[in-house]
Amino acid sequence: MYQDLLLATDGSDGARQATEHAIELADRLGATLHIVSVSEDGPHSSEKQDAMRSDPEGEAAEALEEAERAAAQRDLEVTTTVRHGVPQEEIVDVAEVNAIDMIVVGTEGRTGLDHLVVGSVAEEIVRNAPVPVVTVRDQTE
Repeated sequence: MYQDLLLATDGSDGARQATEHAIELADRLGATLHIVSVSEDGPHSSEKQDAMRSDPEGEAAEALEEAERAAAQRDLEVTTTVRHGVPQEEIVDVAEVNAIDMIVVGTEGRTGLDHLVVGSVAEEIVRNAPVPVVTVRDQTE
């Protein structure tokens, strides 16, 4: 039933926890883990870019490599993709184009005004995904 899992990662703490969860699921289900990271080009991408985050494409590639290394330790079949654009749109598109059975994504836990202004990538994925979505809350908050 769940043979192709999509892990969306940006390298954040929440994404790392989602990575652990996705790897465990893929291992138990004997599923292929498809890992995607998005080099953000959306309307709020400039808010996230500062001196520490000046290379969105490099960060996306680094997040993929980190997740791929973790999956390799469990001998999982893995594919990786870097996309460019609005994260929630690109993640849903990858799921639609690649016949994904389930999406696993971390949440940042934004609340209040920050949530209203910036929104939630995970929330938009849940609303628009053609398949079930497992959200993993960042427990380090």
